[in-house]
Amino acid sequence: MGRVRLEAITWERLGDVLADRLLDLKPADDSPWPRVAFDGAPAARPQDLAERVSEALRIRGRPSLVVGTQGFLRPASLRLEYGRQDVEAYYDGWVDTGALWREVFGPLEPGGDGRVLPDLWDPDTDRATRSPYVRLPPGGVLLMHGPLLLRHWFPFDLSVHVLLSPAALRRRTPEADQWTLEAFERYADETDPAGTADVLVRADDPRHPAWGG
Repeated sequence: MGRVRLEAITWERLGDVLADRLLDLKPADDSPWPRVAFDGAPAARPQDLAERVSEALRIRGRPSLVVGTQGFLRPASLRLEYGRQDVEAYYDGWVDTGALWREVFGPLEPGGDGRVLPDLWDPDTDRATRSPYVRLPPGGVLLMHGPLLLRHWFPFDLSVHVLLSPAALRRRTPEADQWTLEAFERYADETDPAGTADVLVRADDPRHPAWGG
C-alpha cells in the first residue's frame, strides 16, 4: 500500500468503521475466520483499538476474540538470555511465534476446529497461564494486537497499524523501555508498517487520531 491521505476521526467512529468493514471481510484462503492485526508499539496502545472493534462487532452480532502477543512471550530464561535490554532479542526472540502458529492460527485455518488458546504465558509471574481454550464459531473474527506484528508472515486478512512519529514514540515510551526504540526504528526501515498496512491510524495526539485505508 502506498502512502495514504489521513483524515481526522474519533476513536469511537473508527471502531465502528472498522467493525463495519470486517463484517464483509473474506479471508483469501477461504478460512471461515477472518484474522486481523492491530500492530503498534506498546506506547501506541493498539490493544485499545482492538478491544473497541471487538465491542463494535458484538453490538453488530458478530463474535470476535482479542488475542495479545503479550500472552505469548517466551519464558524469561529465553527472552532475557542476553540481558534485559538486548535489542536483537526483543526484535527477534521475545514472542513465541511457534506457539502462536500452533495455538491461534492453526485452529483457524481452513478445516480447523476454531479452538484457540487466548494466552499461554504470563510474563509477570513467568508461569503458564493455564487459560482454557476458546472456541471461535465460524464467522468469528480474530483480533490480534501487539508490536512488530507485520514482520512474521502471519496470515492476516486485514492489517491495522497504529503509528506514532519517532518524537511521539519517544515521548510516550516509559523511561525504562526507551531501549526498545531502536527495535522500532529497525522495524520501520525493514518492514515499513505504515506503508504496507491496509489501514493506517496516526495517534501522535491520543485525543485526535487520524486514519486512512
